[in-house]
Amino acid sequence: MRQALVTFDKVGKLFNDFVAVKPISFEIGQGEFLAIMGPSGCGKTTTLRMLAGLEAPTSGEIRFDGRVMNNVKPHERDTPLVWQSLALFPFLNARENVEFGLKMRGVKPAQRRAKALEWLDRLGIAQFAERNVAKLSGGQRQRVALARSLVTEPKILLLDEPLSALDAHLVIRMQSVLTKLQKELGITFVYVTHSQSEAFAMADRVIIMAQGDIAQIGAAKEIYRAPSNKFVAEFVGRNNIFEGKVRDVSGATASIDTPLGRFGVPVPELRALKSGDPLSFVIAADLVQISATRPNADNVVECQLISEQFVGSTVTLFLETTDGSELKVQIGQRELESVDLKGHSRLFASWPTGRAHVLNS
Repeated sequence: MRQALVTFDKVGKLFNDFVAVKPISFEIGQGEFLAIMGPSGCGKTTTLRMLAGLEAPTSGEIRFDGRVMNNVKPHERDTPLVWQSLALFPFLNARENVEFGLKMRGVKPAQRRAKALEWLDRLGIAQFAERNVAKLSGGQRQRVALARSLVTEPKILLLDEPLSALDAHLVIRMQSVLTKLQKELGITFVYVTHSQSEAFAMADRVIIMAQGDIAQIGAAKEIYRAPSNKFVAEFVGRNNIFEGKVRDVSGATASIDTPLGRFGVPVPELRALKSGDPLSFVIAADLVQISATRPNADNVVECQLISEQFVGSTVTLFLETTDGSELKVQIGQRELESVDLKGHSRLFASWPTGRAHVLNS
């Protein structure tokens, strides 16, 4: 873990009787790219606003470089925020927007002009310096907003769903811009988003929030492959969740009886299992194999194809099992072409026992 730049120590937020954020504790390392994600109303934006000083915590402490920030006013913090709406000044051109923060700090005109042009150039839009921001494209305005926040060279940059208004192709391009900038500058980024693809593509660590609390925190791959509970498994998506009871345990494998049959799962290292215990496990859609004939495999589910979703070279198959539940299988387009699924009323999904992941709750 990197040296902590920001510490949330049992920080909570109430709006009258409504609990927006339960007391949460976590650290943000220096130079880390941290994403906070979750469904609407989970508390992610309130958490960001408390860090920015736009909301005061009801309980706990927020420390920045060891300094308690609870009562420090927003303009006295070095925590610039890139808004979802960008909040650019429509009556100023691109350069003047970038200069604004320097002007408020008393930087002389020639120096702030040079600094603004430098940052516009770093973001690839120096040629639009004198253009009114209303006449810029969405991606260009996004870069102006980033330049305005970074021109003061802060230790941390806060971003509140900054790519949500952009077209899909611009989102991918701006993800590349953001990750490259963050690595080059070594600035800590705290990025709030509802988009899993954005968070997983860019962040060193991801916080998943639910009902004002932290459901899981970890690297993207860890959260995707080893969700800590059913909420995270469902929220991350493309996970198949099975619920049942332990039938027996043999060595490193437990047999689980579910409405769809009996399946094997690895015994969790830190959890003792005994016969009759309720247990839930997940198998990710991309770890499931599909065939038109019953395979010789550990875990097999009979099903039928309902629909297909094509996303570039990847296809997600939506299958219906014998009890009416849904099963998802994600495979490559080339692999799908090699499997003859058409004309079969029955298909078989299967996976190795070691690929299943047991949920904590």
